[in-house]
Amino acid sequence: MIKTLNFLFVTMLGLGKFPKIPGTFGSLATIIILYFFFHILNLSTNLIFIGLIIIFIFSFFAVASHIKNSDNKDPKEIIIDEFIGQSIPIYLYEISHGTEKTSDEAIIFYGVCFILFRFFDIIKPFPVSFFDKNFKNSFGVIMDDVCAGFYVVLSLICFMVLSSYFI
Repeated sequence: MIKTLNFLFVTMLGLGKFPKIPGTFGSLATIIILYFFFHILNLSTNLIFIGLIIIFIFSFFAVASHIKNSDNKDPKEIIIDEFIGQSIPIYLYEISHGTEKTSDEAIIFYGVCFILFRFFDIIKPFPVSFFDKNFKNSFGVIMDDVCAGFYVVLSLICFMVLSSYFI
């Protein structure tokens, strides 16, 4: 029973078992889930933050348990790391500037975050590649996506700063 629940957690209810591009499906599911929480249910940002922190911490144990007896220490079916990495720029967008975000603005921004996150997760610039190559455990599985999420944030900040000079 616990093994089944763990499997459902690390694969985002089995979404990670898709035969093609499971990480992309995990990222897409993440933006849909977070849009629903922020813009349909209007959940408190503090409640969402607590949920994300719990998922982040539990993921280390769940991924470690899932890969414990496996030769492959980063199987494609584990996509909870995509959820965590994709959540970083979206959550920071939603709490930024202390202003209400319209649903239309959020859809555009979520789309940009999705594309940028997938880009950084696939090309793996340093330090994403460092965690991916040097930590063959749950820490490496999760932290490479956390770094990719922060690359999205950094890219968007750079874009905003540069655009303020030219617009």
